[in-house]
Amino acid sequence: MSTTAPDPLAALADLPGVTDSVDSVRKAVDRVYGHRVMRRRSNEVTAEAALRGARGSAALSGADWDLEEVRRRTDFSADAEGRIVGAALRLTAEAGQLLSIWRQSPQRVLARLHLVAAGGAAPDDAVGRPRVAGEPVDEPLVEAPLPGADEVAGRLEGLSRLIVAGSSAPALVVSAIVHGELLALRPFGSHNGLVARTAERIVLIGSGLDPKSICPAEVGHGEQGRAAYVAAFDGYLSGTPEGMAAWIAHCGRSVELGVRESTAVCEALQRGAA
Repeated sequence: MSTTAPDPLAALADLPGVTDSVDSVRKAVDRVYGHRVMRRRSNEVTAEAALRGARGSAALSGADWDLEEVRRRTDFSADAEGRIVGAALRLTAEAGQLLSIWRQSPQRVLARLHLVAAGGAAPDDAVGRPRVAGEPVDEPLVEAPLPGADEVAGRLEGLSRLIVAGSSAPALVVSAIVHGELLALRPFGSHNGLVARTAERIVLIGSGLDPKSICPAEVGHGEQGRAAYVAAFDGYLSGTPEGMAAWIAHCGRSVELGVRESTAVCEALQRGAA
């Protein structure tokens, strides 16, 4: 007799308020995908969503630049903020190319994302691998206690197994948990926030919720601000049903704000103003 392993993420969809968030996100995504501009100019919307998503993620990591500054720059290596923005842009460009690998080996994808984010800015032996005992972590936004290297390895393996096995949970729930777990673990010596938000994007694209990558949650995370992001993340760290539901709802609101941004892009394209 065969048995089916329990799906630990599915239960999260039943937490109070989560079903409403899932339904609200789905309706918002369906609306923007139904916009008439998407029939002929979806590639332009995707490109603009990538730019704006990178800008939002970089803002949370300490480089809060105007969109036009991000658009204008060609050299992102001159200072620390520029390197953060450059890393966010590289990660956004890389995300869509890793979908098939993500389904088979999430840890390979995470290693690749860190390599892309670091871009030569970290010692070679520390790039693209989880940190070992005693290695420092540069992630000033998150002040929570840092899990030890053995715990990181175990939880990464567990997260990888969940992703490879698949889940019946809605894409919003899975993406929020992947994002929150990576932010909690901070598995790399640097760029963990950027990597976590990119992994969230990969789940949203690969799940089929946002296959054209036009609903950048990073925009919404950035728009809601660092204080709201940290407060919601504290809920994830608490592990309580209320805290987990609050984190998932925050991520859902971020997707909706990303949808609003891309809807504005569609309207501008329709008017010939973009």
